[in-house]
Amino acid sequence: MQARHHAILLPTALTAALLLPVPAIGQGAGHVICGARAHIVEQLETRLGESVRSVGLAAPNQIVEVYASEETGSWTIAVTSANGRTCLMASGRFFEAYATEIPGEAL
Repeated sequence: MQARHHAILLPTALTAALLLPVPAIGQGAGHVICGARAHIVEQLETRLGESVRSVGLAAPNQIVEVYASEETGSWTIAVTSANGRTCLMASGRFFEAYATEIPGEAL
């Protein structure tokens, strides 16, 4: 049985913000936005004011990053594959970073 991958589609406003000058990245609302990592990251940083807040490794050989803006509270989850292609998987509002206290350890 083959595993299916499901992506959460991005809100129309984020899709439009990233696609307006570069329609080759995706086909508009209803599609996951993918492109060269450098371009996607540049758009997240310059247009949305988001920077990387956390990173993790997912199988098979994918990097998952959470970008967020302290100023606006917007956030985006990006997944980059080994070939350098990055896809935006989800986005939202009201990002808040917090640290969890581990018993016996000082923060």
